[in-house]
Amino acid sequence: MTGVDPSRLDDQQLMKELETIHRTRHDTLLYGSNDALRTHNERMAQLEGEYLRRNPTRPVAAGRTREGAREREAADTTTPTTPGT
Repeated sequence: MTGVDPSRLDDQQLMKELETIHRTRHDTLLYGSNDALRTHNERMAQLEGEYLRRNPTRPVAAGRTREGAREREAADTTTPTTPGT
């Protein structure tokens, strides 16, 4: 494993690790070697899994669910648009 076992991190350290790995994700995907991407994927899964384990009842925004997305799409298609705005 690369890095400290996520279960040994306190909540603040875990959030900092998650913020860092999400910030570096795009560059790793675009420019990292296959090994770097594989390692990044594994570490991200470990950190996110630990976050979810600690926060099983975390708040979920309605717009981030499939149903919420469908409602948003339906509203977008029924909302009239004014030409030129």
